Amino acid sequence: PRHKCGNQKSCPQNYFAFKITSGAANVVGPSICFNDMILMSSVKNNVGRGLNIALVNGTNGQVLNTDTFDMYSG
Repeated sequence: PRHKCGNQKSCPQNYFAFKITSGAANVVGPSICFNDMILMSSVKNNVGRGLNIALVNGTNGQVLNTDTFDMYSG
């Protein structure tokens, strides 16, 4: 069976599924999936080097914001 965000197991009821994948240099970009919705990825062109962050309301699962913080350039 297919589980949310491609996880190996289903989450318990009243929990959110998520999967965070790190990038590999300039070859593969990072991605963030939340509750079976890709929030950030190279395909969406909204990731960058450094920290890629998604802010989500933990009560209702509403995505509030996504952003990147380049830690290399300061």
